[in-house]
Amino acid sequence: MKSDNRKRGRLRLDERLRALQPIDRFRAPPKGWVRALRDALGMTGAQLGKRIGVRPQTVEAIEKSEAAGTIQLNTLRRAAEALDCTLVYALVPNSSLETVIESRARKIATSELQRIAHTMRLEAQGTDEVNFESRVQAYIRDKLSERDLWNEA
Repeated sequence: MKSDNRKRGRLRLDERLRALQPIDRFRAPPKGWVRALRDALGMTGAQLGKRIGVRPQTVEAIEKSEAAGTIQLNTLRRAAEALDCTLVYALVPNSSLETVIESRARKIATSELQRIAHTMRLEAQGTDEVNFESRVQAYIRDKLSERDLWNEA
């Protein structure tokens, strides 16, 4: 039953995250969002610093750290609020969560079944390759749980 609940949760999360695709729409400007928004608003570094409660040199450091990808979320949130913006933070999977689960299960099942087939061939007990796909599906269904997918071999 937990597996069904996790699957429903994945599907709901996939649906919510679909609105964020394609991710290229959210790529930061070369100098970062803080600098781009500040410039677009016609705000100086000193003015933004006053709104955040920091020196103008600190605003410059904030903008540089954002552009370099080293800014802390709390700092970015404070800058966003000073720019009358909302910080949106999300981890967006490159494919659906369901696809990630299926492909990881398939990889593990294929690897394990190929290892078993090799051992059986060495013992002159080879299996036919005709129904390999059905064996992969059966292995996934009978042997793997979602939690098993993330144990490193």
